[in-house]
Amino acid sequence: MLTQLLTWIPASAAPRLRAGLGGMPRAFWALWAGTLVNRVGTMVQPFFALYLTTDRGFSTAAAGTLLTVFAVGMLFSQLIAGWLADRFGRRATLLGGMLASAALMVAIAASSGLLAFGVELFALGLAIDVYRPASSALVADLVPERHRTRAYSLLFWAVNLGYTAGVLIGGALVGLGFGWLFRVDAATCAAFGLMVWFAVGEDTAPPAAGPRTSGFGAVLRDRVMCAFVLITGGYAFVYMQTVSTLPLAMRADGLSPAAFGTAMAVNGVVISIVQPLAVGRLGRADPNRVLTAGTVLVGLGFGLNALAASPLGYSATTVIWSLGEIAFTGASAATAVALAPPHLRGRYSGAYGFAWSLGGLPAPVAGAWLLDHGSSALWLTCAGIGLLAAVGQLLLGPAVARRTATAEPAPRPAD
Repeated sequence: MLTQLLTWIPASAAPRLRAGLGGMPRAFWALWAGTLVNRVGTMVQPFFALYLTTDRGFSTAAAGTLLTVFAVGMLFSQLIAGWLADRFGRRATLLGGMLASAALMVAIAASSGLLAFGVELFALGLAIDVYRPASSALVADLVPERHRTRAYSLLFWAVNLGYTAGVLIGGALVGLGFGWLFRVDAATCAAFGLMVWFAVGEDTAPPAAGPRTSGFGAVLRDRVMCAFVLITGGYAFVYMQTVSTLPLAMRADGLSPAAFGTAMAVNGVVISIVQPLAVGRLGRADPNRVLTAGTVLVGLGFGLNALAASPLGYSATTVIWSLGEIAFTGASAATAVALAPPHLRGRYSGAYGFAWSLGGLPAPVAGAWLLDHGSSALWLTCAGIGLLAAVGQLLLGPAVARRTATAEPAPRPAD
């Protein structure tokens, strides 16, 4: 277990770190390690546009079309995966998604022609996020409810650590040829699936109580969950401006791409340092307050970009919304599975993932339109959406608390 590797840390020097990492079953740490490996190997996505236009010679318009096809596949990925995770099991779904992603990476690297790329990228979009609902449901199966916010926060930490390393390594490997990116990404996808398959014991979803309690119809009839999906979608719209309009706004302020890179580095540093130190306290706090505070901080951080005009200013606002990101991510995933009947955890996790697509898909177009009307219009709109989402979460909190107050069946014993 990871905690055994950290015995060299004096208790007086890092009590928060020990509190945040302790008490998790061994199977969870296998999932955590697999997630880290997979994210370290996430090298293809950040360089897709560059690969298609430089290595394969597609025009910017053709590359944009192909990336849109990929995004459409991702839109449905988590909904399908949620059903698969409940129907066939979390481990089997995660393994199948990862092996399919690995095979498609290899196929894309050897492919040629616009049609072939389109078909394969759509299929990759369907497969690449299959692991998310399966992983989320698996955490709920493995970890007691009182520890789940910590568990999801720790997974979020692994994702960010791995992704940061993967982008840096991928940038170095590009010099050796794009083929290396696909090989490494495929290998780590397969490794993740196999690690979970062999290191995590058998998982079974409890049977449904009746026909009306199964399927996505049950999710759609759940008004509390639907409201939570809309709130998460609002948060996602604001957050996704990091990869769409934030670099454009910084360029409009006369800043170089290096300034945007610095802001993103600040985000990675804040999460890498603060996340493991804060995870214990976040896990003990009222989830509704954590979610509300996280949404407020993200909205405030992006809203304050209206006053930023220098690398230091944008770095300062990045610190604010990064703290909100830390608070929101773990608590939101835990809330989604807490609302779910045990046999529908996959579907509810898929609906939670769909909420990110719901907010993320219109974010680039709407954000660019707002930016055309001035950076203040964009950032103040983000602040307003963040505030509305926070108010919505605050009002929804009592209903979530009533739903999650009843005792749930005990999860598998910790190893």
